[in-house]
Amino acid sequence: MLGYYWPTMPNRLAQETSPYLLQHANNPVDWYPWGEEALTLARRQDKPILLSIGYSSCHWCHVMAHESFEDPQVAALMNRYFINIKVDREERPDLDQIYQLAYQMLAQRGGGWPLTMFITPDQVPFFCGTYFPKQPRYQMPGFLDVLPRVAEFYASHKAEIGAKNVHMFDDVNASEPHATASLSRAPLDAAARDLAGQFDRVWGGFGGAPKFPRPSELEFALRYAAAGKAPVGEMALFTLDKMQQGGIYDQLGGGFCRYSVDERWAIPHFEKMLYDNGPLLGLFADAFALSGKPRYRQVCEETVGWLTREMRAPEGGFYSALDADSEHEEGKFYVWTPEQVKQALTFEEYAVLAPHYGLDQAPNFEGKHWHFILAQPLAADAAPPLERAKAKLFAAREQRVHPGRDDKVLASWNALMIKGLAHAARVLGRADWVLPAQQAVDFIRARMWRDGRLLASYKDGQARLNAYLDDYAFLLDALLELLQAEFRPQDLAFA
Repeated sequence: MLGYYWPTMPNRLAQETSPYLLQHANNPVDWYPWGEEALTLARRQDKPILLSIGYSSCHWCHVMAHESFEDPQVAALMNRYFINIKVDREERPDLDQIYQLAYQMLAQRGGGWPLTMFITPDQVPFFCGTYFPKQPRYQMPGFLDVLPRVAEFYASHKAEIGAKNVHMFDDVNASEPHATASLSRAPLDAAARDLAGQFDRVWGGFGGAPKFPRPSELEFALRYAAAGKAPVGEMALFTLDKMQQGGIYDQLGGGFCRYSVDERWAIPHFEKMLYDNGPLLGLFADAFALSGKPRYRQVCEETVGWLTREMRAPEGGFYSALDADSEHEEGKFYVWTPEQVKQALTFEEYAVLAPHYGLDQAPNFEGKHWHFILAQPLAADAAPPLERAKAKLFAAREQRVHPGRDDKVLASWNALMIKGLAHAARVLGRADWVLPAQQAVDFIRARMWRDGRLLASYKDGQARLNAYLDDYAFLLDALLELLQAEFRPQDLAFA
């Protein structure tokens, strides 16, 4: 009979600095971080590797952790059949990119997190999934059933796995881009047509649920419109309107959640990521410059307020993300009942706020709670009581248990926020926003630049991991934007 594995001490992840890896340091799973120790052990024992990739603010990563990785029965199977490796996709975007592509090729659909990859000791994948429940449900196999079957398949099909992997890498190499003979507008025009074909003319955005902000596409649409293609720009502005009216935007505290689970932007996946909010900040500043709508400026001001209040390290860098969960419940920090709102407000304030944010309609979150969206326009004379109501509710919300925060500082994500801050400061004439952007650059220079090279991640006084091309590119882009906002010769002094 298979015995349960209970470690007498934390596993090897306890020596890591990543908040995500540390979340798993007390699992009964014999986790390894990615590195030569684990890879060598897999080759020596001829065991397949169970590679689990996720990040600290990922809701479904938490669900799988609680259901499976904290369960001694599941851990016993994992430890018996596999060498188990945990990867923080924010620290190792290179590994995540490789295995997300492998997932797309094996599963013939887009991936996500948690990413569950079964790979050979030579690091090539042969079976994959994302979230697995412990027991079969959601029309998905149970992890308890998957583990022994995958191990048995590996043991009995090694030659077949090797042959398939040769073909997979041939396909990857064939997908590498090739140089074109000349430059033209044709790819830009084709991209604009593709976006127009995906555009949701009712709710904005591109495609259906789940719906992501896709700031790069929106930026392209605005730039394309500036070249005389107005309809594409109108798609972008319409999308930004719908986003700022929806629940993907935090109507009380500012900042955008990562995506909406529905096509209407109403109910978000509640995690807030730095890398989304930096580009969106710049986009809303451009939208204000193009349209003059005060709401766009307000979104920028509220988002910067959230950033400096909740995401800024004392030394000047910006933290990575806020969790979707608090007290083990998704969205608990953000949602309300009418009774909770009534207790905090006067009758007049509630009478103004409730219809404006949809509290007079059916619950929109899990059938029993309300998440704020802009449901009805506001009369001009209702603005003062609404602002008083929002201030009271924000103060009440601050007394709740806050979502967990991933407090590592990533070079690339900080660069995206530095650029967004500097751009919004320049466009909206907010010189005070230049200072936090400058201080983030100073932080990177002082803490994450060593021996003439950039390091990708900083946590608990330690900078680690060599930067990737993305880190350098985003940082250069941010410095160019910051120089336009306010020139400081020392901003160039990284060498």
